[in-house]
Amino acid sequence: MSGAATRSSLASDLAAIGLAAGDAVLVHAALRRVGPIVGGPDVIVDALVDVLGPDGTILGYCDWQLADEVRDDPAMREHIPAFDPHRSRATRENGFWPELLRTTPGARRSANPGASMAALGGRADWFTADHAMDYGYGRQSPLGKLVEAGGKVLMLGAPLDAMTLLHHAEHVADFPNKRIKRYETPILVDGRKVWRWFEEFDTSDPPDGLPDDYFATIVEAFLATGKGQRGTIGAAPSVLVPAPDIVAFGVRWLEQELG
Repeated sequence: MSGAATRSSLASDLAAIGLAAGDAVLVHAALRRVGPIVGGPDVIVDALVDVLGPDGTILGYCDWQLADEVRDDPAMREHIPAFDPHRSRATRENGFWPELLRTTPGARRSANPGASMAALGGRADWFTADHAMDYGYGRQSPLGKLVEAGGKVLMLGAPLDAMTLLHHAEHVADFPNKRIKRYETPILVDGRKVWRWFEEFDTSDPPDGLPDDYFATIVEAFLATGKGQRGTIGAAPSVLVPAPDIVAFGVRWLEQELG
């Protein structure tokens, strides 16, 4: 595999883009863009652990593999399994990375079905504990904690409009006509399936008047200020940004555009 990435080469790339020991980093990864890796995609996790050290934490956005059209069909209600943070698969829409991280030994997962996050490393328990069941992209969430902890977001070959942390900016920003979504989902309560109503700001579509890929516009505008860093990890063009700064920038951008 001439030219293939290795654990040590990936670690060097991750350090070069700005990751360091003790960091907490939310990773979105398009694994195919990294190119061939000696040992396969699990080596990306190993390389991240090498760079972040025992006190660092890797996070990934899982969501849940349950289509709304199935959940909303009364005839399917009895057949739908309850969300189980330990077993329920991450949505395939986010690629293989979240499920790879979730199933890595030692990983934890938060309990909000639609906003669930996996975490691995020194602060995994803290990041995934006490995830609010309503408004799960808000301050009482792994995303809110990432900002609180001064963490980072790594777009490892992933499109910039997939930066989930900007849903937290949507939550925090003050602009009119935020859409509210209410839905019912089964969860485990003391080992039993219980149907529970959830309430969120609707993140399925952009706020009125903004294009579908407006997250990418925010990230590019942020990078244009000189903050954040671009680099290549394996063969994947990548971006690293500080979580508190990109959220503050996103909140200002949204309020100026919509408020």
